[in-house]
Amino acid sequence: MPNRIGLRTVKSAEVREAIRCACRFDVIAMKPGNVSIDSPGHGMTAHDFLLSAAAVAPLLVQTDKTVGECVFDATRASIAVANCNTNLGIILLAGPFASAATLESGECDLRRRVARVLEQLSVADSKWIFSAIRHAIPAGLGRVAEQDLHTEPTLALKEVMRLSARHDRIAYQYANDYEDIFEFGLPLLREYCGRWESLVSASVGVYLGMLSRYLDSHVVRKHGTQRAQEIRAVARTLESDFKACENPATLTDRLTRFDRELKEIGVNPGTSADLTVATVLAMLLQHL
Repeated sequence: MPNRIGLRTVKSAEVREAIRCACRFDVIAMKPGNVSIDSPGHGMTAHDFLLSAAAVAPLLVQTDKTVGECVFDATRASIAVANCNTNLGIILLAGPFASAATLESGECDLRRRVARVLEQLSVADSKWIFSAIRHAIPAGLGRVAEQDLHTEPTLALKEVMRLSARHDRIAYQYANDYEDIFEFGLPLLREYCGRWESLVSASVGVYLGMLSRYLDSHVVRKHGTQRAQEIRAVARTLESDFKACENPATLTDRLTRFDRELKEIGVNPGTSADLTVATVLAMLLQHL
């Protein structure tokens, strides 16, 4: 599938709408353990996520500000409208995408544009991102020996993310030019879209793929490695059946049951959901 970003700068309005669209699919698709239109949970509803998406999308495409500033502005606005942390992970992943899509560059390939943005991130970006994360107060944050979030960073953001990449899958994307999105998520999304002509079903498939492939960082932080491994084992069985089925609707009851079971024990595989949204966003940006 060709990348059509081409030699022009994509208008901020187009990128803004791509972000909002990807966030809408986040709540339309049934991703077990996460909030959707038909399944609230963890004290949140789909309406909270849609309010957040509307608030953050224009702030992530501020071309007169750095990625770090945009992420901070968007995080603060999201929490102001939802009164909770609905989408910090999405904001962190969407920030470099928005900057790459509006970048003045003759480079046509989206991943190379993202890589250029990531290489240019500064210590100042690290400070803005640290402030955004502290403002959101995500669950399960601990202390680390180097570049701890409760201190002032001294390294450029990509270097900070490299230090966290082993235990945080969003940091891993910053450190590795969005490897999971471009090398795993996008090919899988395109495959499923080609089979079923449904971005909703394809999003569910990518989510199951992410949850099967990696231990969900959010689950590990909140509930420990063993719980994350148990969830990955269930997801692998579901993903195998999802890949083999002729109609994804035949798995609706099983997905709903898994969703209910996860919410009953307070487990939200949020990192896998965030990676899924970022994958959808990447595809949308490649079609602009």
